[in-house]
Amino acid sequence: MSSPSETVAVRSALEIIRDVEPRVADAIASELVDQRASLKLIASENYASPAVLLAMGNWLSDKYAEGTVGHRFYAGCQNVDTVESVAAEHARALFGAEHAYVQPHSGIDANLVAFWAVLAQRVEAPALAEAGARNVDGLSDEDWSELRHALGNQRLLGMSLDAGGHLTHGARSNVSGKLFDLRSYGTDPETGLVDYDALRRTAHEFRPLIILGGYSAYPRKVNFRIMREIADEVGATLMVDMAHFAGLVAGGHFSGDFDPVAHADIVTTTTHKSLRGPRGGMVLCRSELAPYVDRGCPLVLGGPMPHVMAAKAVALAEARRPEFRDYARRVLENAEALASGLQRRGARLVTGGTENHLVLIDVGGYGITGRQAEKALLDAGIVTNRNSIPQDPNGPWYTSGIRVGTPALTTRGLTTADMDRIAELIDTVLTATEPGTDSRGGASRARYQLDPALATKVAEQADELLAPHPLYPAVFLP
Repeated sequence: MSSPSETVAVRSALEIIRDVEPRVADAIASELVDQRASLKLIASENYASPAVLLAMGNWLSDKYAEGTVGHRFYAGCQNVDTVESVAAEHARALFGAEHAYVQPHSGIDANLVAFWAVLAQRVEAPALAEAGARNVDGLSDEDWSELRHALGNQRLLGMSLDAGGHLTHGARSNVSGKLFDLRSYGTDPETGLVDYDALRRTAHEFRPLIILGGYSAYPRKVNFRIMREIADEVGATLMVDMAHFAGLVAGGHFSGDFDPVAHADIVTTTTHKSLRGPRGGMVLCRSELAPYVDRGCPLVLGGPMPHVMAAKAVALAEARRPEFRDYARRVLENAEALASGLQRRGARLVTGGTENHLVLIDVGGYGITGRQAEKALLDAGIVTNRNSIPQDPNGPWYTSGIRVGTPALTTRGLTTADMDRIAELIDTVLTATEPGTDSRGGASRARYQLDPALATKVAEQADELLAPHPLYPAVFLP
């Protein structure tokens, strides 16, 4: 609970902003109002603590700090060195990692750092050794041209977007799909689960440089021990993107075969989502990859953001406390309760349930698209996001799915009983939503019809669920 003096500080901060640009101050205040009043079920969002938020808003923002701890290209970085060292220390201890790099600005940046670290280790370093050059500047034009060609023609095996993978796992519209020769693995069409035998066959046929595990919308655990075995069989580097489930790893609930840090060569993550920190990224790796990862700036990144690294350090310190382990457990329990509540009411769930923090609803059973469902739920005070499902007939824009997750509402203190009530509200809205018509009178995949009175009623019921769990209660908006 924040003290009265903290309340004054927040109010004064908004007033200071309003003196310069009132529209921005109003938008900040409105965002808090909106978040307080809605059931936030977006699986990739959470609520950072006041300590994390305050660590981002300070004069560390004013400092340039290219380089790494003790090896900067700017003078006067002693305080940045402290902040970055503390964040990396907490990350190594929390995840049992040999090395941590906390500079990436986002999950995409973290993945790019990891990709290029592997390319530098496995493609560039051998080429430099063969040419007898210390670095790329020492290569002849001919050798440099040959190396550039080799760097741009390596193979990546990642999870397909419709099966639950992320854009950065090789989608053609993303830089990862343009950088690598890509082959995707999917899920069993009957069960929706990862088929490790099929993955093994593809890996042996394709012989990728990198096998990438992890997901954005797959509601189950992944067996990283098996993925390690497959990577070793084909001589691939095993990389895992744990951005979505990092908090479950940190909380000790994804362990053994399901702990990516124990099995992968290199692991990337965001620091928000289930980890409950600031928006940013991070790379964990084995020691042999550390020198290459630490070149993220200037290889991929611009200048580090010291104020965000400070917030990462605070969030990682919070995640090392016993109460975070309890939080992660409740995230899983709430997700299971939400899935069970939806299934009892007839909802079709991809994979038939969940083993993590998210649930993927196939809204085709309600006769609507994901885009229609997302909009209708928003009208009723329930914030979700539309998402593709395996073999999605509506494609990645309209989709046939809705992804819901429990990290944010668990942070607010909602329980398994609340999740069952939320499942009822979701089902009520989706059952009452009908497809609209386009401008020519045909069926529309975007427009929808929902009784405004029903939407208002559901929103009021959502408010009742949230009332005992106020968000940032010490923050007073003038």
